[in-house]
This record gives sequence, C-alpha cells and structure tokens, in this order.
Amino acid sequence: MARERPLRILHCFRSPVGGIFRHVRDLVEEHSKAGHHIGILCDSSTGGEHEDRLFDDIRPYLSLGLTRVPIRRSVSPSDIATMWDTYKKIKSLRPDVLHGHGAKGGVLARLAGSALRVNRYRVARLYTAHGGSLHYSRSSFTGQFVLRMERLQEYFTDALVFICEYERDTYARKVGKPRTKTKLIYNGIGEREFEPIHTRSDAVHFIYVGMLRDLKGPDLFVDAFAKTERLLGRPLSALMIGDGPDRDRYREMMIERGLGKRIGMLPAMRIHEAFAMAQNLVVPSRAEAMPYIVLEGLGAGKTIIASRVGGIPEVLGKDSPALVEPGNSDDLARVMAEALSTPGWHARTMPSHAAVKAVFSSTVMARDVLKLYHELVDPAAGAMSGGVNIS
Repeated sequence: MARERPLRILHCFRSPVGGIFRHVRDLVEEHSKAGHHIGILCDSSTGGEHEDRLFDDIRPYLSLGLTRVPIRRSVSPSDIATMWDTYKKIKSLRPDVLHGHGAKGGVLARLAGSALRVNRYRVARLYTAHGGSLHYSRSSFTGQFVLRMERLQEYFTDALVFICEYERDTYARKVGKPRTKTKLIYNGIGEREFEPIHTRSDAVHFIYVGMLRDLKGPDLFVDAFAKTERLLGRPLSALMIGDGPDRDRYREMMIERGLGKRIGMLPAMRIHEAFAMAQNLVVPSRAEAMPYIVLEGLGAGKTIIASRVGGIPEVLGKDSPALVEPGNSDDLARVMAEALSTPGWHARTMPSHAAVKAVFSSTVMARDVLKLYHELVDPAAGAMSGGVNIS
C-alpha cells in the first residue's frame, strides 16, 4: 500500500453491527497500519457485549478515537441537535476525509463535510450505501422521499463508492446516473480468514448467522428447515446465531411448529466460533448489498446456500445451484436437501479459494479505497489545499 502523506480519516455510520461495522473495521486496521490517522463516529445506543469486544480489537488503531453519539434509525427533530453536536466533534478532529457508510452515516458525513467547506476547510466527502436506502421501492411515498434525498445529496458528495455491481446498477436505476465521481470496490476479507474452519464433532446440519430481523430471512430459514426435514424424511438440527429485534418472535415460531428442540438459538459471537458449529451456512436474505457472511463462509471452507439477491451472485456465480429465489422457502428447502443428500455437492457448487481471494481480499479493498482518498485529497500529486486550518 502506497505510503503517501498521512491522512486523517473519519468513518461515520449509525449502527455498529453487521456488515457495515465489519467493513469499517477492516479499513481502520489496514489504513492505520499504513500510517494514517483513523477515527470512528457512530451511534451510542446500539450494539452489545459482542460489539464492545470488537471495538476493543480495533481501539489500538483509532488514533482519532471512537466518538459515539445518539443516532436514531428514523428521521426525527432530534436529528438537528445530533447534527450540531456531531459537527462540533468532527470539526475538532480536523479530518482530511469524511467517509459515510449507510444512509444515516452518509447524511452525517456529507452535511458535516459541507459545513466545514463553508468554513473554508477542505475535506473529501465520500459515501458508501451498503444497500441501505437502495432497498426502498420507488413506488412507495417513503421510497420516493429517500431516493430523492439520495439524489440531492450528490451535490455534497465528492465520490460514491459501490461495494458490488448490483449496488452500482441499483443506484443508477432507482436514484439516477451518478453526477459525481464513482468507484466500484468490492468488499474483501483478510488473509487469515482464508483458512478452513473444521466443524465440531457435535455440529448441527445448518446454521443461520446474522441479524434477527425479517429483512435477513430468519423466518424463511425456520420454514425451509421444516420443509427440508419432510423432503429427506428424517429429523435435522440447526442453530440461529445472532441478535435482533425479532428474536422472541422467531423463538415462538419454532415452538409453534414443534421445532424448539431441533433449532437452537445463540447470541452473536465471533464468526470462527459460529462456523465451527456446522458445515452448511444458510443466508436466506430478502435483500442484501454484498454480505460479508458469504465471503467469510467461503473463506472458512463452508457450504453456502443463499438467496439470489444483491451481490451474492457475483461471489457464488450467477448460475450457481446454491442460489435460491428470494422469499421462497420451498426453493430454499429444495437446495438445503440437495446439499445434505448429494455426494460431492460442495465441490461442484462452491467457487475455489483462489477465485474468491483474487477478487474479494481486504488488502485489495483497502488499497483501492486509500487510492481514491488520495485522488480526492491530493488530486495533482500535491495537496488538496489540506493545510487550511479550521477557525
């Protein structure tokens, strides 16, 4: 990674959970090791013990510190006070780069960055959607509002970063052809994550790992599990690993269907611990951008069964037999049954380690993101007038 002048980089996002948090942690570590000064600004009201441990892992790389303020998921009058408080905190950190992730993070980074520019401070403003607002439909009133706001915010954006072709194409279709600089940079995982994780002797047949909310499809997983048992004519076992607002509802669903003893539930944990519990990982999402869980599963040598949504086909292959129709538990059960009953199914359907590693490496991701930062901050190999002080 090129060692140009050290940059002061601040990542802004709302909730420190899931793929966005994972993405930012990788960038933080890689860019800090390359000699840059990194900070995080995110919500103070979400996350639990698992996320606290993840923050502890990256704290040594956060020379600009960890700043947490209350950031609501929905738009509310309190956002005005949050924006003012956030602006003051960002101003004190004197960033060269403000990189917003997700809808709320994108608003904070771009509005705060634009306010700094009004005060004659030069800062690069970037936005990565990570799905987020792009999941909304143009046919709904809310969707129209959200997508028009995305269009408006292009005027305050120096670069849009897309994490997969699907996200780039969806943006163009729903928001419009971008009127600012864009870059396609795939999510990636680290070298140490391309090591097989062997299953335990007491492994279950299937695991679901992720947020417990309908968008991610835990209800489809439960429904498909029951149908897979009927297709194979024998009882199976599974685990749902994660936290989320609908946890109790999924537990009640399993009990009502008599599956309470065959599907267990565990809180969020480190991914290598989760992957040791099964060979078959099911990703039944109704919508995604580029989920890390698929990359992590492939790196660990797991068998992935996933919905044909977002950038997942770009990883597994557009014609992969492991892809199922989103929202269709019958199709999901069919593939789950095939994975268990067909000899050599994993070898025939999963992409090779080498193929995944060539494209979806965190080193490549961090290198390309940093190159983009420098293009914006130092457009002519010099500085983007970064020496102007905040008054």
